[in-house]
Amino acid sequence: MKGRIVRFGIVAAVAALGCGVSLGLRAAPTEAAQQSKCISCHEKVTPGIVKQFLSGKMAKVMDCSGCHGSDHQSAEDVAKVKLPTPDTCARCHEKRVKEYRAGKHALAWAAMKAMPMITHQPSAVGGGDLKGCSACHKIGEKAMGDLTRYGTGACDSCHTRHSFSVKEARDPRACRTCHMGFDHPQWEMWQTSKHGTIWEIEPTTGRAPTCQTCHMPDGGHNVETAWGFLALRLPEDDKEWLDNRVTILKAIGVLDDKGQPTERLDAVKAAKVARLTKEDFEKDRQKMIAACSQCHSRSYAEANLKAGDEVIREVDKIFADSIRTVKALYDDGIIKKPAGWKYTPDLLQFYEAKTAAEQELYLIFLEYRQRAFQGAFHANPDYMHWYGWAKVKEAATRIKEDAERMRKEAKQ
Repeated sequence: MKGRIVRFGIVAAVAALGCGVSLGLRAAPTEAAQQSKCISCHEKVTPGIVKQFLSGKMAKVMDCSGCHGSDHQSAEDVAKVKLPTPDTCARCHEKRVKEYRAGKHALAWAAMKAMPMITHQPSAVGGGDLKGCSACHKIGEKAMGDLTRYGTGACDSCHTRHSFSVKEARDPRACRTCHMGFDHPQWEMWQTSKHGTIWEIEPTTGRAPTCQTCHMPDGGHNVETAWGFLALRLPEDDKEWLDNRVTILKAIGVLDDKGQPTERLDAVKAAKVARLTKEDFEKDRQKMIAACSQCHSRSYAEANLKAGDEVIREVDKIFADSIRTVKALYDDGIIKKPAGWKYTPDLLQFYEAKTAAEQELYLIFLEYRQRAFQGAFHANPDYMHWYGWAKVKEAATRIKEDAERMRKEAKQ
């Protein structure tokens, strides 16, 4: 009788959380292992997964069926296993899923699919099999048909299977698999900044901010930033900067040659990769100032963020000038528009660019400019200057030199 009361209490507690699962619920992992058919079978089939699951908190209140359903009962009906979605997680974690869906992580898959270059890549390299772009962008919500093996909206990108540890997701190292490397080395920038250095020396004191401190204050799952991934915003009060930004927006096909919005603007809006109102920008800027002000004075935080803005402004002068150099080659017929391209130059074709000058332009766009502005905001002067600013200037010189070469050859 006592055992029944205990089991009934656990079921009631889970029901109150909104989980709505009842199969194999027990007060402790050891009991779950003894009672659940899922556990007893998978201890033989996938013992590592069982060990991970039983090490976590979820095993204390539910078994595998809470996420995967109970239709799968044998090795012959594995196809009946349900793949969890954010809706599955929301039964217990409604607030966090709502925050996730309001932020940019939920849009990661849509942002990847919106890139024209993705259509040129083999499936395993680009959007399938989780070996390339999709391995990180799977954190976004997607149609089930796009990624049937691992479901949609991967909360386990941060709370990895099957322990789903909150402690793990709070560790800055949880972010580095995706936020590193060529186009967004935020991990390397932070790790080698003074903030990251202090954290490595004192990882448990809380004296240095982590990724989560700044981008997930109070555990919020929104993770948006004022400038967005591409450091682009509209409107812009600075006339010169606005002209340069319009040039950049034309080069990514968001505006046409006449400066009018194209169909790509809808994708930019949907994926939230740019800030398109002053209110949206200011909301995220104030959120970051509040995070910085936990350790620094508000005036210090505002001044440093403003300095980051100025880095973008100065880089955009060089970037826009380089775009105009390449655009003139198209306008003069020296470079021919590639088959299937609607916009030229088209920076969203990435490394599919057809000339050396355009390859350099792509590197400014996705590598050097990213490192300049992200290095500034991650308090890493070396990344901002030598990996970013200096490389932008070098690439701009090579673009002009290559343009001159092509013009000379065209006259011969």
